[in-house]
Amino acid sequence: MSILDLRADPIELTAALVDIPSVSHNEAEIADAVEAALRDQTSFEVVRMGNSVLARTDRGLPSRAILAGHLDTVPIADNVPSRRDGDVLHGCGTVDMKSGDAVFLHLAATIEEPAHDLTLIFYDCEEIAAEFNGLGRIERELPEWLRGDVAILGEPSGGYIEAGCQGTLRVRLTAAGTRAHSARSWLGDNAIHKLWPALQRLSEYSARSVDIDGCVYREGLSAVRVGGGVAGNVVPDAAHLDVNFRFAPDRTVEQATTHVLEVFDGLDLTIERTDSAPGALPGLSAAPAKALIAAAGGEVRAKYGWTDVSRFAALGIPAVNYGPGDPNLAHKPEEHVPVAQITEVTRVLRQYLASEAP
Repeated sequence: MSILDLRADPIELTAALVDIPSVSHNEAEIADAVEAALRDQTSFEVVRMGNSVLARTDRGLPSRAILAGHLDTVPIADNVPSRRDGDVLHGCGTVDMKSGDAVFLHLAATIEEPAHDLTLIFYDCEEIAAEFNGLGRIERELPEWLRGDVAILGEPSGGYIEAGCQGTLRVRLTAAGTRAHSARSWLGDNAIHKLWPALQRLSEYSARSVDIDGCVYREGLSAVRVGGGVAGNVVPDAAHLDVNFRFAPDRTVEQATTHVLEVFDGLDLTIERTDSAPGALPGLSAAPAKALIAAAGGEVRAKYGWTDVSRFAALGIPAVNYGPGDPNLAHKPEEHVPVAQITEVTRVLRQYLASEAP
């Protein structure tokens, strides 16, 4: 089994985590290593659930901070083991999100006088379908572990606090027609052609921007997939268009759905919602969140995209994304993180979490 030294520099700890392959559904080895390392920290209660590892202190402190990060990565693209090149660390997961995990693990082992009780959650299967998400399983089966005053998700944020997250939903627009030989196309009714009005509305769509707690969320309505056709000489009798709506967290899923239906109102298409997840409001007015922002020097921006902060927000817990790495590099073969960001995120979180910090 791999041995993790949680007191090592978090840059070295990031490299050690990257060197343990942990593609979704194959996190057992890294979970074993994390569990063993946390069990060596005598102040923590540790629980293992599948390939998720949970740990918490119970010092009777007036507040509790949750540090959560996923252990899995997307499939490796010839980028494991890790590679250090000057001030940059390369490798699968350096951005998303083993550097964030390393920071959390290092702080858990090195903060002697914490200002908050700590809950650490390292979970599996975040990078695939929501039905497998380890944090969702914890929410269903061990909900008491998700109680706290603030939650920090170690998602890559370039060293900024990224507050809240957008909601997301997908709809499928389906057109029906009449099949015919393309040599006698006037005998048919082309279903693909019927998608054009919907595409035109999308091309003319004007997305709104919303300022919430000083964070600006820009919405987007996009065609993401189109399907149809039978053969090269057949007028198709069915076609579909998948549309994704990324919406600001001031809308509920139902409000977002109503908006999408209004955009396509009057078209000769059937519309079905196929997937959805709510957004998360920033929650920056809560006292624990304000203290974190102060520690970060006020570096705050909106989170574009959906993350698991939504789960905490739904539980009434202020939650932010905060971790090293450029989120635009996540999942890419050239994934890499500036080591200075690992050091800086560690410094900021130590200042927030440790009562002895300046």
